[in-house]
Amino acid sequence: MADVPAAPIRTLILVLGDQLDAHAAAFDGFDAARDVVWMAEVAEESTHVGSSRPRTALFLAAMRHFRDAQRRAARTVDYTELDAADTTGTLAGELGRAIARHRPERLVMTEAGDWRVAAALEAVAAAAGLALEVRTDRHFFSTVADFRAHAAGRKQLRLEFWYRELRRAHGVLLDADGGPVGGAWNYDHDNRGAFGRGGPGAIPAPVSFPPDAVTQEVLALVARTFPDHPGRLDAFDWPVTPEDARRALDDFVAHRLADFGQYQDAMWTAEPWLYHSRLSAAMNLKLLDPRDVVGAAEAAYRAGRVPLASAEGFIRQILGWREYVRGVYWTHMPGCVDRNALGATGDLPAFYWTGDCEMACLRAAIGQTLELGYAHHIQRLMVTGLYALMLGVDPKQVHAWYLAVYVDAVEWVELPNTLGMSQYADGGVMASKPYVATGKYIQRMSDHCAGCRFDPAVSTGANACPFTTLYWDFLLRHEARLAANPRMALQVKNLARLDAGARRAIQDQAAELRARGGFPERGRLPGGLGLR
Repeated sequence: MADVPAAPIRTLILVLGDQLDAHAAAFDGFDAARDVVWMAEVAEESTHVGSSRPRTALFLAAMRHFRDAQRRAARTVDYTELDAADTTGTLAGELGRAIARHRPERLVMTEAGDWRVAAALEAVAAAAGLALEVRTDRHFFSTVADFRAHAAGRKQLRLEFWYRELRRAHGVLLDADGGPVGGAWNYDHDNRGAFGRGGPGAIPAPVSFPPDAVTQEVLALVARTFPDHPGRLDAFDWPVTPEDARRALDDFVAHRLADFGQYQDAMWTAEPWLYHSRLSAAMNLKLLDPRDVVGAAEAAYRAGRVPLASAEGFIRQILGWREYVRGVYWTHMPGCVDRNALGATGDLPAFYWTGDCEMACLRAAIGQTLELGYAHHIQRLMVTGLYALMLGVDPKQVHAWYLAVYVDAVEWVELPNTLGMSQYADGGVMASKPYVATGKYIQRMSDHCAGCRFDPAVSTGANACPFTTLYWDFLLRHEARLAANPRMALQVKNLARLDAGARRAIQDQAAELRARGGFPERGRLPGGLGLR
């Protein structure tokens, strides 16, 4: 802990682990003589969902680098480091002690990214009789109030309308007349390419960030403090400073953005990064301004270095989806965490925490997740998320897993994506339909099925792909509900191909999968209906 001014002080500025922006609104009017920056590492933030070791290490390493930068800038920082012997520390408890030390006149913070954390800090302030001034987060292109105004009176929320609104408001990828460059707002149809049998070929490796002394100290601390938490630390290679994050952005734009668009949905065994940016964690910790990211992508397109479909597809994820998800979270919390529109009550399979799974696609996606703290959006939506959805896992358990294992997971972005987009637990707030598919989708978009004993074309029998079994079972279980959804009409119509015997066989095999905790068993069930 740094030397601090004699109490009392004017302002205690609260900085959370995902608010590492020296230009955030919380610092407006900072007076070095009278204000103190408060930061705290606490076990609670790694134990309330059993955070993976890579995720915890990234947060702590980035926080310590930010602390050191603020001290070099002559800002006084009251910083509490994690105590390996104390597994009960909480943000609320540390803030209460800091208030007692400094006796500030007021508390100031930028908007939190987690409802739970915001409520806890507000409660501490109220108990101390202090005003807590919460300032708008300028990191984002839009505000929560902007989104609420957009959502008011709409029967349904859809990304595309919000995305176009923000494109116009911020002048992104517009032509001289104010319309979308190229004549279309969205080039998603150009961004669904697969690699084919030859694979992706040589892809430039992303720039590396070997841990410096500060980060190495954190890695040792995390290994010592959370020895039983999932994930490995020996492959830790994430940017933990704004300078490193900018290098990661420049590297992506120069070497991978051009092919990102076409191959953003593709998967390939032992190729975790492919053409993806690895920038979400840096943005979510506020090490990297999304305006810089969007600006760099647009500049590369206008300079002729990347195709429009790649630039637009990447920008849509940031200016569109990222802003949309945040708006949905804060507009619907706290109630959305309890939504379970499909009535799913199953337990998350144990192999989600180990990667010990016979299905090649799940083994690859979960294995790299536990090793690196990373999987790209299709691995999350159409492999790990899809299996949990069709198996019928309690969406809260799926949410807890995603929040725990991914280094870029902050609740404002993770919760709506998981409960809404992935699990359809919100009943259609985030997405217009549940995203379900047979194993044939994974076969088309990856090489996983070529090395797997399960046949994605078969729905029952010893070698049936569990994804295909569960796909048909999902449609059968929710047939009445899905039949009322126009976007599911064709998929539901295909159920007419199943006679009573076929339906029963599928449902029996799906029930067997659930009884085994999501694990298929080799050779127990005979036959195969060959449904595609």
